Amino acid sequence: MKTGWKAWSVAMILIMLMTSCAANNGQHTERVNGEQLVLAIGAEPETGFDPIKGWGRYGSPLFQSTLLKRDDKLNIIHDVATGYEVSENGRIWSVKLRDDVMFSDGEPLTADDVKFTFEQAASSGAAIDLTNLEKVEANLDEVLFYLKKPQSTFVSYLISTGIVPEHAYSDNYARQPIGSGPYTFVQWDRGQQLIVKANPDYYGTKPFFKQLTFLFLGEDAAFAAAKAGSVDAAYIPSSFSKQAVNGMRLESVGTVDNRGIAFPYVKAGLKTEEGYPIGNDVTADKAIRQAVNLTVDRAQLVEGVLEGYGSPAYTAVDGLPWWNGQTKVIDNDPESARKLLAEAGWADDDKDGIVEKNGLKAQFTLLYPAGDATRQALALATSEMVKQAGIQMVAEGKSWDEIEKGMHANAVLLGWGSHDPLEMYNLYSSAFAGVDYYNTGFYANDAVDGWFGRALEARTEAEALEFWKKAQWDGTTGFSAQGDAPWAWLVNIDHLYLVNERLDIGEQRIQPHGHGWPITDNIESWSWKK
Repeated sequence: MKTGWKAWSVAMILIMLMTSCAANNGQHTERVNGEQLVLAIGAEPETGFDPIKGWGRYGSPLFQSTLLKRDDKLNIIHDVATGYEVSENGRIWSVKLRDDVMFSDGEPLTADDVKFTFEQAASSGAAIDLTNLEKVEANLDEVLFYLKKPQSTFVSYLISTGIVPEHAYSDNYARQPIGSGPYTFVQWDRGQQLIVKANPDYYGTKPFFKQLTFLFLGEDAAFAAAKAGSVDAAYIPSSFSKQAVNGMRLESVGTVDNRGIAFPYVKAGLKTEEGYPIGNDVTADKAIRQAVNLTVDRAQLVEGVLEGYGSPAYTAVDGLPWWNGQTKVIDNDPESARKLLAEAGWADDDKDGIVEKNGLKAQFTLLYPAGDATRQALALATSEMVKQAGIQMVAEGKSWDEIEKGMHANAVLLGWGSHDPLEMYNLYSSAFAGVDYYNTGFYANDAVDGWFGRALEARTEAEALEFWKKAQWDGTTGFSAQGDAPWAWLVNIDHLYLVNERLDIGEQRIQPHGHGWPITDNIESWSWKK
């Protein structure tokens, strides 16, 4: 969630641009044999390229295969697995494997490698929460996963966890990965670049491009590289979107990379184990939270802050299979917000523009990370908007360390977005109240927890969809804006890429929050346009 781009020295940037493939007057030239690409599409992974440590969870693992994967419509399809079944009690997952998958060192991928990968991930506890996994068994071409209790979201681990080789796994694996994915590792120069080549033994669709070079550049440097013709694709912020670049086109990809305001849900008075305050008497009133949701003009935020590259957000899962479309609310409606507040007993008796109730002013602080220009702009804009309802929301930029100390007692502007419905559970379940950056406001609703329980206990993702949707709004209650409104979701941020006008990057699926390199999810289908 706390992502940021690394800034490198001007000297390093110039060296990269000069040593990358040649370009003249901003015109893009073909790479060697026309089968190489140079990309500046995301930040360098801090922990390297080990799936057990989190690599590939927000985009293709590139080097490694997964048991299952999602297609461009987010349907679940096979990868290494030829099929899977879930027992009637939901506790045993049986996965059948292909017999033609080879690691890049020539060794076959077996059921034992799958077993080893998941056991290592479960024991490390680093990036993958497998606390519900009881044991794994490997039987020839089949792997059996035994769960302590049913968990429909277990399928997400089969989709996102790259398989590592038991025979070649070591402490050095993250720096020199061996896998069975469409590309194999060649070279990683920390802080500079990663070079990979196509895997000649890949069992799936063979990639068109034989070599990819990923440059680790900050936003300014990536844009400069695109202008110089030194890269074939570059991730850029919306602030650069209006500047045309010769030989490049702008690709705007829809996302669930959202931004929203998390409210303290309970009244003040409690403290965390570390002594940080919990609760806020103003935002504990549902009328305040709903009034903010009604007053904010999401469309204006998209236009004014995101330069039009985004969409209004109503939940953390807009457009995904488990989204409940009934969660959309009519916004930019300060009149309805004022009426709602009046009915709840809030009135501006002293005529200072801020409503009050029993001597309590409708005033609270909105924290945002000071180094994030987009969140700053969203915070300042929404603070102005809610004044129309008589609410004073004071935006304050803080360091993440300061935010961690105050996020349970103040509203905070956060960002999420995942292809795993379990993230929704983490954000709203009472079990995650006060845990990390998830349920910062200590939200709790027994009915919502009940729907979550039924969603998790479902045998499959398809069977769980109805329950995920009812947790958002079941016609009576839910965690969305027309229900308890513990959040005011604002926008989904389109991911913007400058792409070589000759490069076909296929159909891009809805992308998650800005970790990893999600644009590479369909890297096998990339090619030069005919």
